[in-house]
Amino acid sequence: MSAPIRVPARTEVLVVGAGPGGSAAAAAAASAGREVTLLDSAVFPRDKTCGDGLTPRAIAELDLLGLGDAFSGPRIEGLDLQGWGGRQQVRWPQRSGHFPAYGSAVARTELDDRIRHHALEAGARMVSGVKAVGATIIGGKVTAVQVNTPDGPAQIEVDKVIVADGVRSALGTSLGRSWHRTTAYGVAARAYVESDRCNDTWMGSHLELRDGAGELLPGYGWVFPLGTESGLVNIGVGALATEKRPAHMALRPIIEHYTNSQRDDWQLHGKPLRIASALLPMGGAVSGVSGANWMLIGDAAACVNPLNGEGIDYALETARLASEVLGENDFSTLWPDLLRSRYALAFSAARRLAAVLTVPRVVPLLGRPGIRSTALMEMVVRVMGNLITEDDSDLIARAWHVAGLASARLDTRPPFT
Repeated sequence: MSAPIRVPARTEVLVVGAGPGGSAAAAAAASAGREVTLLDSAVFPRDKTCGDGLTPRAIAELDLLGLGDAFSGPRIEGLDLQGWGGRQQVRWPQRSGHFPAYGSAVARTELDDRIRHHALEAGARMVSGVKAVGATIIGGKVTAVQVNTPDGPAQIEVDKVIVADGVRSALGTSLGRSWHRTTAYGVAARAYVESDRCNDTWMGSHLELRDGAGELLPGYGWVFPLGTESGLVNIGVGALATEKRPAHMALRPIIEHYTNSQRDDWQLHGKPLRIASALLPMGGAVSGVSGANWMLIGDAAACVNPLNGEGIDYALETARLASEVLGENDFSTLWPDLLRSRYALAFSAARRLAAVLTVPRVVPLLGRPGIRSTALMEMVVRVMGNLITEDDSDLIARAWHVAGLASARLDTRPPFT
């Protein structure tokens, strides 16, 4: 555990938030020779509400950081999809030149701290237990960031700021970030349970979620093995919602019921522990993601898959993109334009589909035939895993690109606007 250090009076690049995105951005910027301060309100290692899953896209970004083999989680071959009386195991797509053919699952206590140490090894300076709460803006630029420390308020003068402080994004909000809930957002809870299948090579993904009375819920469940070193699986439930159709789910009893329903299949022992929940803006459903010398990345910019809440891969990817444009003079339009060029079509299509899935009667209509179609489940895995790229030209990719173009034409508020 790193002891908190004195808050510096000034830094060239301030990265606020030491999750995967913030630490990866700090590592990249420090490796490029910049003076970097990485700041977080927590003292590490710390926990974070998350499914802990790493898609092949996330593994690819960790490989670029030089951390591809740095974690204890098992190699995951794909998703074990279940629901509506059907079950299919679908491997991650074998597509050379894009992503590796495996994923993993690593507890955030381990993942975040290892990437943070990587940033420190690259030369970044860490300030722990200090919260960024506001900014001084002069001539359209952030000149200083106000922080709360155990000894009272202070400020750090800055040249550039990368905001990676998560779904609530206190600093982003003070800079004008707004979350628009008319599009789909997520509500989720996770816990940890001992399991004899903790080293399994498949992620459990349950597309049909019911409560203790057997009533269908507008949600999904997951079980992700975390490896023999921990002896645990991450087990969780999530729901999709919109402003018009909010999710009214008592998450604790639902996750306890879901755990019991998976007890035999996943060989679980004991009660679910460390239950935690989170609200997730998704699909770029925020505006105010940048200014002249600051930009939001990862969860703070709602770079989260609207269909399942996956965001670690996007956090790592936007961190890399942010580090690549740090030398530019003005991020005001450059950054949202870059985010839209990379993600807008996929986010638009996914959040429109997610909104449809918040209608209870639609879920079984799509789920029953879908779970029995290998082709549809392969598409589900690629979409849920963020594994369709701009240059993919197969039938599934072309269909998804067309869906994105059609959806974008209907958007009254495109992603990141």
